[in-house]
Amino acid sequence: MAAAADLREELNCSVCLSIYSDPIMLPCGHNFCQGCIGRVLDTQEGTGVYTCPECRAEYPERPALQRNRTLGNIAERFLCAQPGPGGTGIYCTYCIHSPVAAAKSCLLCEASLCESHVRVHSRSAEHVLVEPTTAPEKRKCSAHGEPLKYYCYEDSACICASCCLGGQHKRHRVELLSEASDRKKEQLRKVLLNLPLMIEETERGAQKLQERRVQMQEQAAGEMDRVVALFADIRERLEALERRVLSEIARQEEELTARASELIHQLEIKKEELSRKILQTEELCNMADPLAVLQTHDSDEHDGVRESQEPRGPSLGDLNEDLISETLHAGLESIVMAAKGLGVYGKGAAHVLLDINTASNNVAVSEDRKTASWTSTNQLRPQTPPRFIGYQILSTNSFTSGRHFWDMEVSESGSWRVGVAYPSIGRKGNQFWIGNNIKSWCLWRWNNAYSVRHDQHGTDLPLLPSCTRIRVSLDYGAGRLSFYELSEPITHLHTFTATFTEPLHAAFWVWKDTLRGHSLVRLIS
Repeated sequence: MAAAADLREELNCSVCLSIYSDPIMLPCGHNFCQGCIGRVLDTQEGTGVYTCPECRAEYPERPALQRNRTLGNIAERFLCAQPGPGGTGIYCTYCIHSPVAAAKSCLLCEASLCESHVRVHSRSAEHVLVEPTTAPEKRKCSAHGEPLKYYCYEDSACICASCCLGGQHKRHRVELLSEASDRKKEQLRKVLLNLPLMIEETERGAQKLQERRVQMQEQAAGEMDRVVALFADIRERLEALERRVLSEIARQEEELTARASELIHQLEIKKEELSRKILQTEELCNMADPLAVLQTHDSDEHDGVRESQEPRGPSLGDLNEDLISETLHAGLESIVMAAKGLGVYGKGAAHVLLDINTASNNVAVSEDRKTASWTSTNQLRPQTPPRFIGYQILSTNSFTSGRHFWDMEVSESGSWRVGVAYPSIGRKGNQFWIGNNIKSWCLWRWNNAYSVRHDQHGTDLPLLPSCTRIRVSLDYGAGRLSFYELSEPITHLHTFTATFTEPLHAAFWVWKDTLRGHSLVRLIS
């Protein structure tokens, strides 16, 4: 019965699209299943506002849920009136006094019929009876108004007989709906067999991610604790160093002050002696007896003359700034060494120099062996076993343990690669360019983009180049090789993980670019 179908629509929860179960009414007047609206409100926790799923009415606080007993009773009675397990929930259109389950639906009449009305219904060809449906118009062809009987594989569409014979599906591969349905069901059964396995795999993946998230949180907490401990230790050592330096300055000040006091005292004594001599000399000058003047002891006269002629200026030394500076620098160096000893970010800036014996004749090397650039001028170096045939160069030093980094200034033009390589890497052919083989790893800039390469496998990076300073960071023991842009703030580009089995040399590859110019790499660490 159409009224029953309309009533079902009114009793459907807009969240789960099923008959209300313990209906709850929001202040705006809309009703939902208690469980449905609870889950919706739970997802809105922390957003600062709650909204009705139906009308989007907003509530600053979680709304109070009031049970709609009347609607609940109506929904319960409606469910009790539904047909048993074999029923469809669709009622005969013509049984208007009491709902009777439909047995068939007529596509022409667009009506549902019970067993009694089916027996008296027209048997003509245009009256096509199908399984009960609430939308018989959907089972007819929109173009011809005929029942849908076939399935077109080319257009993936259900079609009528007229579409097969003369319509746009003419000569297409078609099949009866029942046969096409059986075929699709068979495919779905195969899919169904794989779905539990996919669910298990998804659950395992989620579990691994959950475990990894916990590990990451624990790792971050550990890193924070170590950094806090590091800076606490540094602050303590800096304060102790400050006390030592200030104590040294105070000691020197005390010594100089004592020396100055002593010198002042000596000068005051000297001043009294000179004053006494002045009086004696004045008395001699005022004597009338020549014999008395001449018989006065000559030493006093000579001493007075000599002392008056000798310059007097007792010097006071300066603060020993060299000693203060050495105390300060030694203390700072001790703090740095102690920080490295704690194992927190204890990487040392590597002193990397280019090995001209490995440089190809297309690579120009500066006199300080810190700059490599592409050149069209053959460098005429002898072709020895360590020398590359094309475009690259290694460092003189290698790394077999520890944590190191080196910084570079790179050109904005051209194409370049920076990374690391084993000394056993081949020397001839582009298969031995760094990143193109199993013995090297690199960051590659080309066409104003970044990629990373190892063993001929490349990965394009989403970040566009924005800085001309690059850092290569190596943790040999942990098997990590990282690349950074030294922008503000520092940007992490990529990290390789591997088990290194040979010494690692810093490696550089430079290439020409007719549009953007020649590439250049300059070590600045």
